[in-house]
Amino acid sequence: MALIKSISGIRGTIGGKAGNGLTPIDTVKFVAAYAAYIRKTTQANSSKIVVGRDARISGDMVHKLVVGTLMGMGFDVVDIGLATTPTTGIAVTKENANGGIILTASHNPKQWNALKLLGNKGEFLDAKAGKEILSIAESEDFVFSEVDDLGKVTTKDYLKAHIQDILALELVDVEVISKANFSVAIDCVNSVGGIVIPELLKLLGVKEVFELHCEPHGNFSHNPEPLPEHLTELASSVKSKRADVGFAVDPDVDRLAIICENGEPFGEEYTLVAVSDYVLSHTPGNTVSNLSSTRALRDVTEKHGATYTAAAVGEVNVVTKMKETNAIIGGEGNGGVIYPASHYGRDALVGIALFLTQLAKSNMKVSELRATYPSYFMSKQKIDLTPEINIDTLLSTIKEKYKKEVIIDIDGVKIEFKDRWVHLRKSNTEPIIRIYTEAPSPEEAVRLGKKIINEIKDIIG
Repeated sequence: MALIKSISGIRGTIGGKAGNGLTPIDTVKFVAAYAAYIRKTTQANSSKIVVGRDARISGDMVHKLVVGTLMGMGFDVVDIGLATTPTTGIAVTKENANGGIILTASHNPKQWNALKLLGNKGEFLDAKAGKEILSIAESEDFVFSEVDDLGKVTTKDYLKAHIQDILALELVDVEVISKANFSVAIDCVNSVGGIVIPELLKLLGVKEVFELHCEPHGNFSHNPEPLPEHLTELASSVKSKRADVGFAVDPDVDRLAIICENGEPFGEEYTLVAVSDYVLSHTPGNTVSNLSSTRALRDVTEKHGATYTAAAVGEVNVVTKMKETNAIIGGEGNGGVIYPASHYGRDALVGIALFLTQLAKSNMKVSELRATYPSYFMSKQKIDLTPEINIDTLLSTIKEKYKKEVIIDIDGVKIEFKDRWVHLRKSNTEPIIRIYTEAPSPEEAVRLGKKIINEIKDIIG
């Protein structure tokens, strides 16, 4: 059993003793702490929290605990039921709510669930807020409401409103998509994407949709992280059905993976690259992604005469940097597209609509579109941390060794060479150092990672 308490939310496995998983006791404690924080920090006449969830098996149980706890803390609840993570964020702003809670463990397996916490802008809370909520939970410094002050529940569906907002985006062209007569294969991994993506594609004018795992029962048919090794069935379906493109999402629909018409992966790093290229070709502006994302985004951004900026890892950090730099699009290399014209949050639905518009206007096959972008290859390696390793000293030593190269140290250490890079950072959830590299070939990326690992081993003895 596991319970991971971090500044970005609470996630854990279902079952076990309190404190060792996301048990009912732990759920109530952390939701009460969040409610106490919102009550303390939000200046508003209303006391309203939006709650949405993905379709995982434990969702109904956790949902009842969360809603009941918020009512017990005196908050009215807008229950939007099965909803994507971006849908929940949008609902917070449309409801003028004080915040929101999304019940999803994202790409984690079915035994996991989590509480993802939003502020009144429908965006994830920052590190400072997260630390304060954890402190409140630890001290149990919260007071439940008396009987006359209990909250009430209103049930609403925001999936249709979310779709309509996407259809209304200036750069989403339903007419050109409809004329392209696309056939699309989708894998929604038995979660909420199975409800919303077929409807979105229908309203976008897609001619034919081949559905895989769209029944939202939460018993995931395969590993729910949308990586190529988990999407072999979708790739086969694209080829056998002769579909123009395949789309896969994670259980809460904030990550988008694309499969080319030949069954080859487009590359999760290149979802953001392609959509950004399309947006930048119509709208001047800057871009942002996190330090561990492909440099192809920088190349595409500079091709359009704009400025690319790297942010620390984490959606909230990307959003903060996007606001600072007036970026018109950004996101993460895991297939997460953040398009402020819609809202400040990763959204696979927005990614699908923009990509299909781009594809229709390009008159290219998906594989041909992919070939227009610079090709980089990434390797993700790690090294175990032991208690005697001083991570700060280690990273400082690496920085000194490579001081003649471009160094970025806002989140671990990233060393940028002429045509490749390496990023070292301590994991927030495991006792490891993550070592991500990118180079012009897979072999070179792996070699660079192993070189750095050997240097680390030499430093620590």
